[in-house]
Amino acid sequence: MTRSAGSSRLRHALRAPAASRANALPAGAWWVWALGLATAASRTSNPLLLGLLVGVAGYVVAARRTDAPWARSYGAFLRLGLFVVAVRLVFSVLLGSSVPGTHTLFALPELPLPGWAQGIRLGGRVTAEQLVFALYQGAKLAALLICVGAANSLANPARLLKSLPGALYEVGVAVVVAMTFAPNMVADVARLRTARRLRGRPTGGIGAVLQIGLPVLEGALERSVAVAASMDARGYGRTAQVPPAVRRTTHVLTLGGLLGVCAGTYGLLAAEGAVYGLPLVLAGLLAAVAGLRLGGRRSVRTRYRPDRWGVRAWLVAASGVAVAGAMIWAGTADPEALSPGVVPLTAPLLPLWPAVAVLIGLLPAAVAPLPPSLSESKERA
Repeated sequence: MTRSAGSSRLRHALRAPAASRANALPAGAWWVWALGLATAASRTSNPLLLGLLVGVAGYVVAARRTDAPWARSYGAFLRLGLFVVAVRLVFSVLLGSSVPGTHTLFALPELPLPGWAQGIRLGGRVTAEQLVFALYQGAKLAALLICVGAANSLANPARLLKSLPGALYEVGVAVVVAMTFAPNMVADVARLRTARRLRGRPTGGIGAVLQIGLPVLEGALERSVAVAASMDARGYGRTAQVPPAVRRTTHVLTLGGLLGVCAGTYGLLAAEGAVYGLPLVLAGLLAAVAGLRLGGRRSVRTRYRPDRWGVRAWLVAASGVAVAGAMIWAGTADPEALSPGVVPLTAPLLPLWPAVAVLIGLLPAAVAPLPPSLSESKERA
C-alpha cells in the first residue's frame, strides 16, 4: 500500500503541469537543449542518426510549442534545411568533388579553366559516391539548422533577453530583435497567402511574390518603428556613470579572459598543449565572468520577474548536454559508425547505443510544462 502510494505521488510530481507565467521554462534551457542536439549533429554524418536527431527535435516542438508568432517558424527551418541539401547536391554536380568513385551516373560537358584555377573544375563525370558524400554533408548542415529552428520555436525571445548579463544587454536586444523578425515575417507571409487563397487569387509565381512582399515589407517597417519607440520609452541605451579605472579594468578582464579561453581551447585540441589548456580555459572563464560583472554596473535597467531555473529546466538542459556528450564520446570510441564511408559505396548502419543516447533528447516532451492550447485539449479529452 505504501509502495503504490509512493509511486502515485512520484507520477503526479513528474506529470507536466499547464504552462503559466510562473512556471514557464527559461529560454536558456531550450537553447541549451537545442544546442546540445546541434552539437551531436555536428559530430556525425550518418544520415540515420541525423534523421533521428531531426525527428527528436520535431517531436518536442510539436509537443511543446505555443501559438506565439515565433513558434510557427519551425516549418520554415525545415524547408531551409531541404534547400541546403539541394544546393549542396547541385554544387557537387557542377563543381565536382575530391571523392573518388567508380559508379559513374552521367557526365557533363567540362569547361576548360585557366591555370590559376587549378584544382577547380566545371562539369565532368558525376559519380554516385560523390553525390552520396554531398548528401551526407548537406544533411549534417540541415540538421544543425533544424535544431536551431527548434530552439527558435520553443524559446521566448523576450525571456531570453532577461537572462543575459547586464554588460551584454545592448547586444542581446539586437540579437533578440533579429531573431524575432524572421518568425514574424514568416507569420505575415502565411497570413497574406491565406488571404489571397480565400479571395481566389494565385499564391505562386513571381507576380504573387511581389504582391505579397510589399505588405510584408510594410509590416516589418511598422514593427521596427514600434520597437524603436518602445525601446526609447524604456530608456534603452542609457548608462550609468562609472569611474575610468573600473572601465579599464572591465576591458582588460573581458578581453584577457576571452583570449585565455581561445588559447586554452587551442591547447585542449592540440596534443602538445593539453597540459596548459584546461588551466587557461578556467582562468579565462573566471576573468571574462568578472569583466562582465563589472561591465554590468553601466546598465541602469531593472529586472522584472527574473527566470528561475527549476528542476524541469535543469532536466531539459541536461538532456541536450547528455546527447551531445554521448555523441562526442561515440565519435572517439567508434568513429566509423558516426561517419560512414562512401568508398566503397555501402548502406549506412544505425549504431545502437548512440541512437539510444539521441532518444534522451525526448525528455522535454515529458517534463516541460504543457502549452495552454494542449493542456485545454487534454482537459476536454
